[in-house]
Amino acid sequence: MTIKEQSQRQLRVGQEIKKIIAGEINQGKVRNLEVINALVTVVEAQVSSDLKYADVYFITSDPNTDEQVLEALQLASGHFRKVVAAKTALRFVPEIRFRIDESFAQADKIEKLLHDPKVYQDIKKN
Repeated sequence: MTIKEQSQRQLRVGQEIKKIIAGEINQGKVRNLEVINALVTVVEAQVSSDLKYADVYFITSDPNTDEQVLEALQLASGHFRKVVAAKTALRFVPEIRFRIDESFAQADKIEKLLHDPKVYQDIKKN
């Protein structure tokens, strides 16, 4: 299966959604996140080709709170949609779905594997 590259419009809309949601979170306008003691960083927003869905990827400062933050953000998705509608000129505002970004955890796992003494010796032989 090949992954289709996003169009310029998808990229622009994704960047705008990311900026708006990150701003709302940073300004503390999401009440659901007030009780969770972790920093939330919006990493990316990918918009579907028909602009009906936006997958927003985030990371937290405490991986133990990822599921709590995910629930809080999903509960606030209606609020984010209203804000995106108010701040953009989109005819249809995409449904916002939040996802935990696993790429940093994967990169950290690979980094640890590469620094493992057994693997390091194997690499050094070549």
